[in-house]
Amino acid sequence: MRTSTQPAIAVTGLRKSFGDTVVLDGVDLTVEPGTIFSLLGPNGAGKTTTVNILSTLIEADAGTARVAGHDLSRDADAVRRSIGVTGQFSAIDNLLTGRENLLLMADLHHLPGAEGRRRADALLERFDLASVAATTPATYSGGMRRKLDLAMTLVGDPSVIFLDEPTTGLDPRSRRTMWDIIRDLLAEGVTLLLTTQYLEEADQLADRIAVLDHGKLVAEGTADELKRLVPGGHLRLSFADPATLGRAATALGEPAGDEESLTLQVPTDGSAGSLRAVLNRLDDAAVDVASLSVHTPDLDDVFLTLTGHAAAPEPAKEPAP
Repeated sequence: MRTSTQPAIAVTGLRKSFGDTVVLDGVDLTVEPGTIFSLLGPNGAGKTTTVNILSTLIEADAGTARVAGHDLSRDADAVRRSIGVTGQFSAIDNLLTGRENLLLMADLHHLPGAEGRRRADALLERFDLASVAATTPATYSGGMRRKLDLAMTLVGDPSVIFLDEPTTGLDPRSRRTMWDIIRDLLAEGVTLLLTTQYLEEADQLADRIAVLDHGKLVAEGTADELKRLVPGGHLRLSFADPATLGRAATALGEPAGDEESLTLQVPTDGSAGSLRAVLNRLDDAAVDVASLSVHTPDLDDVFLTLTGHAAAPEPAKEPAP
């Protein structure tokens, strides 16, 4: 388990333009070690450019960044030794077998021969690729190729991994397999910066999410914090009988509830404080609540509100067996 007291990634005022097109316009990010941080945004938002800068593939026009404790501009080699990158486009060599691809990465990391072979074989087993290790990736499914690509990233034992839209083009089952792998990496203490267009992916995986649109960060927080930014959340309260329902509506200053379902909806931002305030008022009025549930907007609502347009559609759901 890796531990550190400093941020795994710290970015201030990151800017990048290509010609007259501003791609990143003053981006600030802090990613704590051992967490998954998601950059959520549509195509063209600047997600891949951010990854390319932080992984030393291109230079920023302005701003400062530290990755794994190393200054990006002054110690790029140390950054490269500390990171792994899995992009939208595979780095796999189709002329080599799966095992040969991993051994090539071991050579690039200057691992001794025996250690490189040991690590390659361990990764083939871990990613359930041992049975196809001697065949070329041209015969692999999309999910198998993505697993091999990620296995190649792990040969160097990175402490920070950039996953740039790692599940784009995968079927639902392969996407969920990749999610499980990402969660396993997190459990080992690896820090992951994940870019995605998929709201469900960010909601499922990320400890914190930053919404990037037209090169600017328009919001950042946990999934629950972002959902509370959008109006429409409510507390649904259920009661035992119509009389109790009526007393609750009076105590909360709300219109009469639904007498058929014996429920009352109360606007809320979903925070613990607002929930406590409602329950305290009901307690003061000696009103018993049979059950309650908090309903908040989802990330789709957040994305639409913050950016003015919908996110990319989710892939089709996997049919039930």
